[in-house]
Amino acid sequence: MLIDSHCHLDRLDLRPYDGDFNRFVADTREQGIDHMLCVSISLEAWPAMVELVGGHAGISVSVGVHPNERDCHDPTVAELVERAANPKVVAIGETGLDYFRSEGDLAWQQDRFRTHIRAARQAGKSLIIHTRDARQDTLRILREEQAAEIGGVFHCFTEDWETARQALDLNFYLSFSGIVTFKNAVQIQEVARKIPEDRFLVETDSPYLAPIPHRGKPNYPQYVRQVAQFIADLRGISADEVARLSSRNYRRLFGKAG
Repeated sequence: MLIDSHCHLDRLDLRPYDGDFNRFVADTREQGIDHMLCVSISLEAWPAMVELVGGHAGISVSVGVHPNERDCHDPTVAELVERAANPKVVAIGETGLDYFRSEGDLAWQQDRFRTHIRAARQAGKSLIIHTRDARQDTLRILREEQAAEIGGVFHCFTEDWETARQALDLNFYLSFSGIVTFKNAVQIQEVARKIPEDRFLVETDSPYLAPIPHRGKPNYPQYVRQVAQFIADLRGISADEVARLSSRNYRRLFGKAG
């Protein structure tokens, strides 16, 4: 059985299921997906997201505000900690820095990131990190805020081995998405080969970033199987072994809540 460690179920295209979320969940489980972590992007959308997945034991959630969300409520530490007390919540995020989509003075983004790290430490919940074109500042702020005390995961990892090594040293896991299957993803594939077996997860980031052979189409948690198979081929092991290792790692990081 597989775990999709990062997806956005409230943003899926459910037309193939006639708009029925329950049908989608049933189909996902029939295809061997044991658990999904539905990741928060904004506090405004969070209540509806929790309500959507609330009746499903095999789905956990996070709480947080994506670094690219600008016209939204910026949470305080207390607000994040309060929501993190919900039994469905296993993580704080996704949070981090994204200098690719944002321009100008990004002090607001760094301040938001620090708020999430402080909330995670206070709540005792792991962090879900998003970083793009900002690896130096991401690692620096994690160090300054003692994030290693709580740990977490760099989701949709797209950096080089040196960045991976520093993230591992900070008590973080790395999660691989469909991007690892792309032909030009040589750097990411190197990391997926070299990472210790007890420090990686697999994800879809659905509905975004569908793996080969679905690239360019809507992504679904079921496609985490293609990610697992690709990593298995890279490492010279079976897809079942990747499923076993990544599921074990997920449960070690996030527990069994949900």
